Amino acid sequence: MPVESANFPGIWERLEPLLPSVQKPIQYVGGELHATSKDWDETDVRWALMYPDAYEVGLPNQGVQILYEVLNERADTLAERTYSVWPDMEAVMRTHGIPQFTVDAHRPVRAFDILGVSFSTELGYTNLLTALDLAGIAIDACDRTDDDPIVLAGGHAAFNPEPITDFIDAAVLGDGEEAVLRITDIVKQWKTDGRPDGRIGLLQRIATDGVAYVPSLYDVDYLPDGRIQRVVPKRAGVPWRVSKHTVMDLDKWPYPKRPLVPLAETVHERYSVEIFRGCTRGCRFCQAGMITRPVRERSITTVGDMVQRGIAATGFEEVGLLSLSSADHSEIGEIAKGLADRYDGDNVSLSLPSTRVDAFNITLANELSRNGRRTGLTFAPEGGSERMRKVINKMVTEDDLIRTVATAYGNGWRQVKLYFMCGLPTETDDDVMQIADMAKRVIATGREAAGRKDIRCTISIGAFVPKPHTPFQWAAQLDHETVDRRLKALKAAVMNDKNYGKSIGIRYHDGRPALIEGLLSRGDRRVGAVIRRVWEGGGRFDGWSEHFSFDRWERCATEVFADTPVSLDWFTTRERELSEVLPWDHLDSGLDKDWMWEDWQDAIREVEVDDCRWTPCYDCGVCPTMGTEIQTGPTGRQLLPLTVV
Repeated sequence: MPVESANFPGIWERLEPLLPSVQKPIQYVGGELHATSKDWDETDVRWALMYPDAYEVGLPNQGVQILYEVLNERADTLAERTYSVWPDMEAVMRTHGIPQFTVDAHRPVRAFDILGVSFSTELGYTNLLTALDLAGIAIDACDRTDDDPIVLAGGHAAFNPEPITDFIDAAVLGDGEEAVLRITDIVKQWKTDGRPDGRIGLLQRIATDGVAYVPSLYDVDYLPDGRIQRVVPKRAGVPWRVSKHTVMDLDKWPYPKRPLVPLAETVHERYSVEIFRGCTRGCRFCQAGMITRPVRERSITTVGDMVQRGIAATGFEEVGLLSLSSADHSEIGEIAKGLADRYDGDNVSLSLPSTRVDAFNITLANELSRNGRRTGLTFAPEGGSERMRKVINKMVTEDDLIRTVATAYGNGWRQVKLYFMCGLPTETDDDVMQIADMAKRVIATGREAAGRKDIRCTISIGAFVPKPHTPFQWAAQLDHETVDRRLKALKAAVMNDKNYGKSIGIRYHDGRPALIEGLLSRGDRRVGAVIRRVWEGGGRFDGWSEHFSFDRWERCATEVFADTPVSLDWFTTRERELSEVLPWDHLDSGLDKDWMWEDWQDAIREVEVDDCRWTPCYDCGVCPTMGTEIQTGPTGRQLLPLTVV
């Protein structure tokens, strides 16, 4: 098992002279404000936490920052961070024998007990293999020894970890705060007991506890046509289904308390507060909304305390009020007004992520922009036509949107951003072309409401990817050729309009990366060989367009799946039946499979379903299965302005 020797040294003295030879060396230095430094010998369990992307993307990640604090608050536990290194740094490290290291104390990742990797997207899988290889950890979990750390996956992508089961030892489903502490206790007790049965003994303890899914303790059988026949435990005591974790009282977990302040520029320069977790709007495409149920709100006073503490600790001048649909918080108006009052006259500004059209009001928008500048409003209709929004259960009409943007433009806003998807189930060419009509109507309405022409509307379009644990998990993904054809026709319809074309910006990504994301999101264990071959062929940073190669992925999939009943299209553009065993069926998000299937049929029938926060329960299964319940306000409390001492 990993190193226990006194004051385990880092590799900084070897690393530092090499940094001038790479771009952005500051991202490998560490030493950020609020970074934690602990004595190796004073702790019993040591975690290396990884976000498998570059420092500039990984450092602001809320999940990693929260777990970093939660673990380091324990006297017996040490947690350090590691991120993916850019290809130039990878080459330098390989040339000079520098292993994958943490940025806190620059210790080799292989020295830790646990390497915890948080996957927000499946396109980070090749970066995991790079980190394992640089660390000197066997890429295949079956080849690891007692000297290697346990490789633990988490994040939203861990709800179907089957494509990476060759490379990980375990996966945590759901909220991590309590889970990592339970795993820490298991590891500590196993060490205290003398490490019985070595690595296998530890994994058996983790599996039988139910805290995480250990894929090596399950067998998968396949039918001749390529479908899965069954997934069964190999040993007694290993659960048939592994359930997600749900933190039920977010007020007891007000993290991060002391957020990291980066030394290098990152994608988000702000202090972010998660004001609630979960969503029951029921958008059928949205995996995050489905797997994080039920809704759990933070109280207005806890939000206020977190903002106050975070600003004081970091000096950030922007506060992001985050959730899947922040304007749905039962006291969002009171939160926005209370914070705007509290920081009136200083440089602190508030922001929300994209806002639902039907949750927006001008009073809220004015409060959010009171101490900042009006940079623009962002809405996500998702579907271009009324019909498509019924299919995806996005209960927003075009008239709703037009009324909202008219109010915004009439009150001084000059820019609106609209997000859509292309390739949704049952979508036609006309559904996509209606996006252009909507954008033109937005500009016409804005000009009339504002009495001027210098207004803008930007439409951003992504290709739809069916995700596990959603009603669309059975849907056929649209081929990338059709996605690209529709998007090019849409762009032409916008750009060629003499009256509105210059006022409308259009951004979209081609459909090819989405097809690979579809392979990785709904794939099974056989996809692992494709991931490995892509990585061996140079695949790195697949979430970045300049590094992604569809041709490489397509070629490797063709080679790996040759002479088998499966293919890239089999995993992506094929529709599934209810009777099919899905790769993630043994992983329990709490959602009843029959309910999801019925919701899929409702989508085909264009039937909408209400938000169960404000209506009677419609039996999705989460609350009774998980022993949870929806937690919403209002609390009736207020945020008082701070008293200046």
